[in-house]
Amino acid sequence: MSRTHRRMRFITIRDIEDLPQLSRLSAEDRFAMRVVAHVFPFRANNYVVEELIDWSRVPDDPIFRLTFPQRDMLKPAEFGALASAVRQDARTEIARIVASIRGRLNPHPAGQADDNVPLLHGEPVAGIQHKYRETALVFPSAGQTCHAYCTYCFRWPQFVRTDALKFATDKSRTYLSYLARHPEITDVLLTGGDPLIMKADRLRAHVEPLLQPEYDHIQTIRIGTKSPAYWPHRFVDDADSEELLRLFERIVDSGKHLALMAHFSHWRELATGTAREAIRKIRGTGAVVRTQAPLIRHVNDDARAWTRMWTEQVQLGCVPYYMFVERDTGAHHYFSVPLARALDIYQAAFRRMSGIGRTARGPVMSAHPGKVHVQGVTHVAGQKAFVLALLQARDPEQAGRTFFARYDPRATWLTELRPLAPDPGHVQAGHILSTDRHSGQRRQLVPRVSVSSTERQTP
Repeated sequence: MSRTHRRMRFITIRDIEDLPQLSRLSAEDRFAMRVVAHVFPFRANNYVVEELIDWSRVPDDPIFRLTFPQRDMLKPAEFGALASAVRQDARTEIARIVASIRGRLNPHPAGQADDNVPLLHGEPVAGIQHKYRETALVFPSAGQTCHAYCTYCFRWPQFVRTDALKFATDKSRTYLSYLARHPEITDVLLTGGDPLIMKADRLRAHVEPLLQPEYDHIQTIRIGTKSPAYWPHRFVDDADSEELLRLFERIVDSGKHLALMAHFSHWRELATGTAREAIRKIRGTGAVVRTQAPLIRHVNDDARAWTRMWTEQVQLGCVPYYMFVERDTGAHHYFSVPLARALDIYQAAFRRMSGIGRTARGPVMSAHPGKVHVQGVTHVAGQKAFVLALLQARDPEQAGRTFFARYDPRATWLTELRPLAPDPGHVQAGHILSTDRHSGQRRQLVPRVSVSSTERQTP
């Protein structure tokens, strides 16, 4: 493990032809990467390329698929049209096709742009989302990029050169006034992008105001980051690593809970000495490392991979938190796993864990109504059904509610589910509404007051 400062080198689409490791791929495969990267942001770094990817397994290596653009991330007709324009270097046509494709990719799922942005004095607050009563998301303007980009990332609009798609704080930091006026907010999540792409002094400018008395109602500061996986040198030997760790200590010493929401998508990201040292240093500040990731086809759709990842995280002192369902945005058709299979993978991994490792909830959809947990499969009045529950809800009164949806082995998202046929013998407790993003049709999924434990097929 290196004890000296290692300089980061970004790898972008301009490096595709010159990266030595990619020489094992055909010219056509490298061209396909360049085509797809016109639509989906691409960035890797020397740590990911040199230490995480097993190039002997490419193109099937999970970290390679996690980082480098894949041809099938575009649908065949989209790829064909864009490839033709790229071959002709028809820049105006390329821009038109790219904009058209992106417009169909549901860039802000689950109401992020329309329903999550709050108002202050009648005006939208820049760089903040407030979906759940107790939690506000803050998007620091200097943190809206990453050390490397995940191909599945639902925040891809943050990285494209379209300001209308981005969330970012303004220079006057209006979000601080909003937070001060809302004492119901107990948790602030700094997100992005990746806030830890920022230098420590810039991160401090966003954090230290929250330690002042007018923000005593804020009990927890969360930082959403992929840095421990994609650039663990950030905590070990970057030029300001010690300053960053001292800032973490300052937060903890103030009496607030600091949670690093670390995105680990595969156990390979935990395998390097630098990654393990980074976790040790973070935990040494008093921060808690909670880990989460979506279940992604081609990357981690294997129960054994999740068991190994959760086991190693627990051994390192991390707390497995969520197994998410891939959101209905971007290359959802390429990465998504049917909910039924996701449940099987989760349950198989869960059963292999000891009790102390069974802290991760999944599969969970961060959908418009809230965080929808797929708890199991059962039969209700002769109908096969998914058992679902709202772990968190846009409407606080719905949190904790259990409800059913008709079992569909092909469904990959909440909007693809249908309610059960009406059963007058069941007591209804309200409605979970979802909108199909293709048709605009509103659907009702009906929650029950309770579900008998004997009806559930849960681990």
